[in-house]
Amino acid sequence: MTPGFDIGEVRIGGRVLAAPMTGLTDLPFRRLLFRLGAAYAATEMVACAELARGRPDVVRRAAVGEGLPLMVVQLVGREAAWLAEGARLAAEAGAQIIDLNMGCPAREVTGGLSGSALMRDLDHAEALICAAVAASDRPVTLKMRLGWDGSSRNAPELARRAERAGIKAITVHGRTRMQFFQGAADWAAVAEVKAATRLPVIVNGDITGAAQALQALALSGADAVMIGRGLYGRPWLAAQIEAVLAGKAAPPEPAAPERLAIVIAHLQGSLAFYGDGLGLKVFRKHLARYIARAPWPAPAEARRQAMSDLCRLERATQVEQALARLWLGAADEAPAIAA
Repeated sequence: MTPGFDIGEVRIGGRVLAAPMTGLTDLPFRRLLFRLGAAYAATEMVACAELARGRPDVVRRAAVGEGLPLMVVQLVGREAAWLAEGARLAAEAGAQIIDLNMGCPAREVTGGLSGSALMRDLDHAEALICAAVAASDRPVTLKMRLGWDGSSRNAPELARRAERAGIKAITVHGRTRMQFFQGAADWAAVAEVKAATRLPVIVNGDITGAAQALQALALSGADAVMIGRGLYGRPWLAAQIEAVLAGKAAPPEPAAPERLAIVIAHLQGSLAFYGDGLGLKVFRKHLARYIARAPWPAPAEARRQAMSDLCRLERATQVEQALARLWLGAADEAPAIAA
């Protein structure tokens, strides 16, 4: 049997999961994550009502990516009918797993009584879960936080209700909503969720390398880890951590030529998915992070200047040539970076 764990009847081929991240885990990035060895990657958060209405940008976020090793759609919503319709549409599109977001702390989400705001009303949260589970035959999972605030850390209770309602796995970010991303994630608190349910539990929050993954698993007793911000500019990180969890040496960080090839492949995937103009615009947020995470150029000021200059280029070929100049010193092959 492959290493990993089961979510319902779906086998996850590892213990390191890539988190759904709005504006980042679009289809081009997920294709890259899988190519670089990730076992799991979900779509950006998809608003059910807007998906059902066919809003183009939301439909694009829900693109599962036919042919990927695993197709997971994350849904968010506050009305049972819309959540059920979102689950039905996701399954119809080919999703193998449907993930429900009850953990997003963003004000624009919680202000609409979605995301982590649902942890303030567990009866309503349970009703939404039941609606999604009943809408398709695909395994449904749940992502949540420890609670709304320090006085209402009710994640264990929501986990018990979720299991009773038919959820197949639970991811817990080790902070409350009111903490947003401040302070340190409380991995030990996730152990209370693990004790409350027989389901697979995934621990999330502040896991940016193998050392943190090992500690998070030890403190939480979780079955797997989920990494989010650690993937910024390092889409190979999931495979590195996976190797360490399997008792192997972590693969080295990519050298300049390999890293350049990864970034250009990502850029080309973005152009193919969105078209040239929008594709380059969407890719710029990744480009800045790739430069920030690279060891070259070493001086911080040079790094900041490179990010500024490259993110102003208007053509993909300019970006490719400028990166080659920056990372490979290919002065005879690439023009100077120009605004």
